[in-house]
Amino acid sequence: MSTSSVFDGAVFMPSEMKLIEDFKRDTHPDKVNLAGREYVGEHGHTTWLPLVRKIKQQIATDPTINPEYPPILGIPEFTRRATELALGKDSPAIVENRVFGVQTVGCTGAVRLGAELLKSWYCSSSSWSGPILLPSPCDDSLTGIFKAAGIEDVRHYRYWDAKSNEVCVENMVHDLENAPERCVVVLFASGHRPTGANLSQEDWKRVAEVMMKRRLFPFLLMSAQGLCSGSLEQDTWAVRHCVSLGLELLCAQSFSHSFGLYGERVGHLLCVLKQNMLAMQSQAEKLVQTLWSCPPMEGARVVATILSNPAHLVEWQEGMKAIAERCMLIRERLRERLRILGGPGRWDHIIKPGGLYCCFGLNAQQVEFLIQRKHIYLLPNGCLNVSAINSRNLDYVAESIHQAMNSRL
Repeated sequence: MSTSSVFDGAVFMPSEMKLIEDFKRDTHPDKVNLAGREYVGEHGHTTWLPLVRKIKQQIATDPTINPEYPPILGIPEFTRRATELALGKDSPAIVENRVFGVQTVGCTGAVRLGAELLKSWYCSSSSWSGPILLPSPCDDSLTGIFKAAGIEDVRHYRYWDAKSNEVCVENMVHDLENAPERCVVVLFASGHRPTGANLSQEDWKRVAEVMMKRRLFPFLLMSAQGLCSGSLEQDTWAVRHCVSLGLELLCAQSFSHSFGLYGERVGHLLCVLKQNMLAMQSQAEKLVQTLWSCPPMEGARVVATILSNPAHLVEWQEGMKAIAERCMLIRERLRERLRILGGPGRWDHIIKPGGLYCCFGLNAQQVEFLIQRKHIYLLPNGCLNVSAINSRNLDYVAESIHQAMNSRL
């Protein structure tokens, strides 16, 4: 199993905040920020759907809403709708009452609460402290979250192949087959950050089979359901497949991208178990009281309002589909522009994933050239946010990448 790699999250992420600050200070008229996390619309600014803005305004002027603390585990309607969004209303886990959800302070809060629950509940017959297996690469913050919960044994399994610019499921399966039994494996259900690359359904079947055989515990991350493929069902297929096999799991959900609620910190931890539901729910309540006491309400109200209204739900889904289609169109236009410019490579790998993120596979010198010479800011090893590319800067970005690939650096 790989314990370190040039594609480990630590290589990608520590400089991210510095990149953003450098971009803000840059006065070059053609500067482009491709290192951000948020969805950026055609106009070049972080955006949200008109429906979300409308619902926020309705909630802000609703005289029947009282300024009171929410329940410790969150707004019940929100947790119910978030659970149904992930699993489907007819999920056997819901019907059999084997699932509960907790509203959290963003996806980070969901991961932290999940880590705390694992430490206090998972493999309770012994003092469990890991290992946790993370994909390589991934956000470096994930390592910090688990270690902050007292889980020091954090390792990596191979996910991304830098040579082929795609997921290498063979390496991934090999590492999982050789992982210690009963360890926890963090998996991106969709929208892997930072590469944007996802497993196919056939790949997921292989991974799930290994999880069952080795008695591994899946901790799934789903940060942009509906935004990766444009389909809510497709983006959560991995979660539903694992549940259909009878696997117990945790799933950290984020509503930042899919609703444009970046500052609202709307997250959800979904827990699917076979037994001890009440005991774990009670433990979750105790942990929440020590972590954030109770979650923020406004963003969760927006999500619950939209998901519980059939007309709003359809409008929101259409908005997600339009965003996903725009991101795919950007990828296709960028690939075509690079093809016309000539140079090495076919660039087909940039249209295979969906959603916001993409990994070009540029080396450190090429990334440095783009930042220093062309004022195009992207993460190390060429990972970027494709939504920040628009009709005004697409040609400049393509020509700059072409120069970086063909210049003697």
